[in-house]
Amino acid sequence: MRDTMVKINDRYEFPLQLDLDRDDGKYLSPEADRSVRNLYTLHSVLVHSGGVHGGHYYAYIRPTLSDQWYKFDDERVTKEDLKKALEEQYGGEELPQTNPGFNNTPFKFTKYSNAYMLVYIRESDKDKIICNVDEKDIAEHLRERLKKEQEEKEHKKKEKAEAHLYTIIKVARDDDLAEQIGKDICFDLVDHDKVRSFHIQKQMPFNVFKEEVAREFGIPVQFQRFWLWAKRQNHTYRPNRPLIPLEETQSVGALKEVSNKVHNAELKLFLEVELGLDLRPIAPPYKTKEDILLFFKHYDPEKEELRYVGRLFVKSAGKPIEILSRLNKMAGYAPDEEINLYEEIKFEPSVMCEPIDKKITFRASQLEDGDIVCFQKSLPVESTNQYRYPDVPSFLEYVHNRQVVHFRFLEKPKEDDFCLEMSRLYTYDDVVERVAQQLGLDDPTKIRLTSHNCYSQQPKPQPIKYRGVDHLSDMLFHYNQTSDILYFEVLDIPLPELQGLKTLKVAFHHATKDEVVIHTIRLPKQSTVGDVINDLKTKVELSHPDAELRLLEVFYNKIYKIFPPNEKIDNINDQYWTLRAEEIPEEEKNLGPNDRLIHVYHFTKETAQNQMQILNFGEPFFLVIHEGETLAEIKVRIQRKLQVPDEEFAKWKFAFLSLGRPEYLQDSDIVSSRFQRRDVYGAWEQYLGLEHSDNIPKRACAINQNRHTFEKPVKIYN
Repeated sequence: MRDTMVKINDRYEFPLQLDLDRDDGKYLSPEADRSVRNLYTLHSVLVHSGGVHGGHYYAYIRPTLSDQWYKFDDERVTKEDLKKALEEQYGGEELPQTNPGFNNTPFKFTKYSNAYMLVYIRESDKDKIICNVDEKDIAEHLRERLKKEQEEKEHKKKEKAEAHLYTIIKVARDDDLAEQIGKDICFDLVDHDKVRSFHIQKQMPFNVFKEEVAREFGIPVQFQRFWLWAKRQNHTYRPNRPLIPLEETQSVGALKEVSNKVHNAELKLFLEVELGLDLRPIAPPYKTKEDILLFFKHYDPEKEELRYVGRLFVKSAGKPIEILSRLNKMAGYAPDEEINLYEEIKFEPSVMCEPIDKKITFRASQLEDGDIVCFQKSLPVESTNQYRYPDVPSFLEYVHNRQVVHFRFLEKPKEDDFCLEMSRLYTYDDVVERVAQQLGLDDPTKIRLTSHNCYSQQPKPQPIKYRGVDHLSDMLFHYNQTSDILYFEVLDIPLPELQGLKTLKVAFHHATKDEVVIHTIRLPKQSTVGDVINDLKTKVELSHPDAELRLLEVFYNKIYKIFPPNEKIDNINDQYWTLRAEEIPEEEKNLGPNDRLIHVYHFTKETAQNQMQILNFGEPFFLVIHEGETLAEIKVRIQRKLQVPDEEFAKWKFAFLSLGRPEYLQDSDIVSSRFQRRDVYGAWEQYLGLEHSDNIPKRACAINQNRHTFEKPVKIYN
């Protein structure tokens, strides 16, 4: 191995004690003090885990030179034994665990974690170096920090020990509903994680808790009425019933057990506060079984806005038509404004929001305590087309399915280009139309979309076909995950027309110029490779008018195939393989009976787990060799072809490789004798290898994501 940095993982044993006085102190420097005993004791072992290109560092230390070792690995400190600190850091090889009952000889694996630095302390200096650390030795700011951390730790410990004595009470009020609905939430009434919570002892009487609420909110105890929340079968969460006086005399803990059948640590309440004409709290009205507490939301289709406007008690035998004027007042409408009413029933897994008949009783409409009524102005039929979401059900459907989608240009898959809020129910046409509008494009059919792979965090290999999916949700779904990313391209022709064509990206290697040009070839799917070559000839500069071209399949820097001119292009895949076009050299057209056309590849070697691996890189090529031609003669032609300076070329080695095993050649070797007579176009497993360091800067090839490198300058033409 040459010109390559490696990490040496060979076994190296080091002692617990190191005597530098042995052998007459030959290991000491001439200036060393020989009047003292130079016996050293191991204090710490610094370890590197990984390879030459990266890894992780940690250390084994015994701070007082006692028998107890500690492993310091980032913020984690653990106790370890002597074997871990010493023997397991010697490097070398280790045997994996064997399966009992099997006679297979286990493989040995190279250890990649081993000591790279040792710290020894001279015994005579031990007392000066290792001494007790007093509080005065610690900086003031560290003492304060440690004290604060210790206090926090003790506080959390106390909280944990006393947690069973306390409960959390979350109190939602009208103010919370007004603050959240239309902003943070649209469905149900409140997010309980955002309301005022109280940390209360379970033994506290509920009436005492009400006094704390009075201090917090300024609501006198006699004007407070609390409601328990209940989770309904349709997964909504609504106020269910008010607390009765007897319950308010109980302890908080007993009340929590009554209200919470799933034994949650929290008690959730709704605080009902009635206001008088002067907007000051008054006593809540007496509630009979005929009284129903309803909550009201108002929808404005012009603003696409839903907001909480208040609550009312209604009689179950009453009718909605009797409260219309009160609802209009809540919304700021004229008393006689015509409005439509809807009941918000549920939103998971789908939205259910149904019209309410204003002329039948609340009981007949099956309305009960905690139900939500949404209302809006009645719209003339002819004006409904003016609004995206003209009524409450359509708006709630949109909210439930809305999705912010991050659109990225396919050529820049790591950068967001723009974001659009859409509905997951949008059709294919809806999505591309919105994208086209964003881009200022007149024809949406020129937009091509590609879905996101949630596992690789890359675009999927194949784009979405024209109307190939029903809805936006289908575009974003990948196995069991949902993404919020789509990639887009702007085509020069409509996608339906393009899908009738086969598009190939071909890298053309110029015969004389030191560059690679990538061309996009677009032909009908029934076309042949010959048609590709003819089309390419019209786009590239040839060395002479009669030059012939060939199309190659290159993968991992090896030539796997020369396409016959009559092969159909519909089955050619350029997603994973590079398609390379080049002129056929004149010497290849005029092969003599004893000439050979061989594969020539660049390679370097790498050792992993005691196994030598051949790594190919750079541009593979064909070379004509003649019978009886020595390696020295061939090297002259290769150096001239690749234009390698003499100083660099002198470092290169040449080998015959078969099935990945190199056989190094001498200048006097006859190269043709190594190669069997066979169809050269399928003989990639036998090649002439050029071994040298891969020190040319890499560029990702724009043909696809799996490309390795082009060593020539790359131009891309579409």
